[in-house]
Amino acid sequence: MLRKITYIASITAVGGLLLRRTGLWSSGAPLLVTDADGHRLPGSVSEKTYMDIGGVRQGMFLQSADVTNPVLLYLHGGMPEFFLTERYPTGLERIFTVAWWDRRGAGLSYNPRISPHSITLEQYLADTLAVTDYLRQRFGQEKVYLMAHSGGTFFGLQAAARAPERFHAYVGMSQMVRQLESERMAYEYMVARFRELGDLRMLRRLEAAPVTMAGGTPDAYLSVRDKAMHRLGVGTMHDMHSVITGVFWPSITSRQYTVGEKVRLWRGKFTAGVMPRWQQQILATDLAEEVPEVDVPVYFLHGVHDYTCCLSLAHEYFERVHAPVKGFYTFAHSAHSPLFEEPENVRRVLSEDVRTGTNKLADPA
Repeated sequence: MLRKITYIASITAVGGLLLRRTGLWSSGAPLLVTDADGHRLPGSVSEKTYMDIGGVRQGMFLQSADVTNPVLLYLHGGMPEFFLTERYPTGLERIFTVAWWDRRGAGLSYNPRISPHSITLEQYLADTLAVTDYLRQRFGQEKVYLMAHSGGTFFGLQAAARAPERFHAYVGMSQMVRQLESERMAYEYMVARFRELGDLRMLRRLEAAPVTMAGGTPDAYLSVRDKAMHRLGVGTMHDMHSVITGVFWPSITSRQYTVGEKVRLWRGKFTAGVMPRWQQQILATDLAEEVPEVDVPVYFLHGVHDYTCCLSLAHEYFERVHAPVKGFYTFAHSAHSPLFEEPENVRRVLSEDVRTGTNKLADPA
């Protein structure tokens, strides 16, 4: 009996050690912002914080090497992205005080008691402006920078247009414009590429669920979309060919989320996928018509391999939108996430153009 108890205890200890070493089991404490020797930088901040926004407890990660730096509010896409910074460091915290906010219903802000049908564009806009005001007050800054990615650009751009007095500039990474048309273009591209590659199995799955302007995006297409995009290198990142190894595994091994927070991260992701009203609104909206003018500098960052939000549509809108300063920047080695794929190039744009209100590094007109 004693030997059996000792054996079970040993197995339990080894299992616990593996869980801790892989990050599957973690305290959820944010990593410190450190110098080259691993020492915490004086005046830095790295924390997970919560606040009440519109009656809902919502969370964010705050990171900064120097809290006197200008504030940047980051709006994520389909799911929170802070966990990716462990594998793909962005360095944003070196030039900004960055707020990685998990919006209502997502990640740290997920609450199963919130009906997905209650989350609307107007609610997201109100939340965004409330978080902006919290950051302005906390860090004593009149304005903040607003950076949005993918799905976050849908309401981020509208927030900047609605309340330009709160923002220094708007930065859209993989900017949405006419998303249904983007999905149709992506579908046609993938069908052609898989036909060229001779991948008949994937080709049959796509051809059985065509995307059209009249019929929209069938469920059968959505079930294979991410897998197909990543296999071709036109999804999250150009060099990321699997959602499981590229997104899911980094999320569940992140040491900055507790086990419960990791569960909520994915519950929020799956819940967002069954929000028909919200999804239909995104697909039906032409942001070029909704937001013809923004009274702050506007910057678009786009990977040339991106078919999640097609580059040509973003560039077409960029040419039309009126703003005091505009800059469009393409990234040759990126798909949907230049910030994580080419962080040095993105930081240079943010430091030399966005923070100075210029566009000298932008693509030629």
